[in-house]
Amino acid sequence: VHSKGLKLGIYSDVGAYTCAGYPGSLGYYETDAQTFADWGVDLLKFDGCNMKGNLIAEGYMNMSRALNATGRSIVYSCEWPLYEWVFRKPNYTAVRETCNQWRNYADVYDSWSSVKSIAEWTALHQDTVVPAAGPGGWNDPDMLVIGNFGVPDGTVGSDGRAAASVTTLRKPCPRSKACCRTARLGSFEVWERSLSNNFTAVAVRNKQELGGPQKLPVVKVPGWRACEFQCNVTQILPQYKELGLQKHQTNLAVAVNPSGVALFTIRPILD
Repeated sequence: VHSKGLKLGIYSDVGAYTCAGYPGSLGYYETDAQTFADWGVDLLKFDGCNMKGNLIAEGYMNMSRALNATGRSIVYSCEWPLYEWVFRKPNYTAVRETCNQWRNYADVYDSWSSVKSIAEWTALHQDTVVPAAGPGGWNDPDMLVIGNFGVPDGTVGSDGRAAASVTTLRKPCPRSKACCRTARLGSFEVWERSLSNNFTAVAVRNKQELGGPQKLPVVKVPGWRACEFQCNVTQILPQYKELGLQKHQTNLAVAVNPSGVALFTIRPILD
């Protein structure tokens, strides 16, 4: 796998059995961690089935220690919060100290309603989950839903989920928080994230599922307040376009298709 320039991931479970009924890692954390390291594994996805609720946190922390003890750098993908929310609010400080990424909510399916439910859950709980995220540890909304048939082209589920990764084209600021929903404006949702070099990434989602494109003036975006004099605006999706310098009271508006998203960056220019 590595000879082809690829990374190797593997799946196991914090409990005695995986969700599919295969043997899990409970009681064998050190053995399994060392085996994965010997195999050259780069990422461990560690599920949370078949584990007592009061032992979930302990199990994930024990596997983290076991992985670190191997001396190999292995990305640790946890499902700790997903399974602990059933019993109590997870300790996200401990989750952040233990895992490199963590699932919070239900599995995603090849369905537009599934994608929307994950986005909505994240927005409703962002005051809890966003502060935990940053370089080295991230909230995981589950896999990308692309190349299938249940989520049509042009929706947030296809273009939009891929669009979220475009924010990595310019490095996130090391002090920045993860993406947050910053406004609900009629049929629109606005999500924003600080990037390096004073850039802000803005995603505008149109929740309407019928009709034609709707326009949102950029001056209504909360982050536009930083454009005290003018901002340079670059549209990333649906088509890349340099929109140039825009005055604070610009008439520029972004058009967003039903169930679609527009992604752009803004950067204040002070002179």
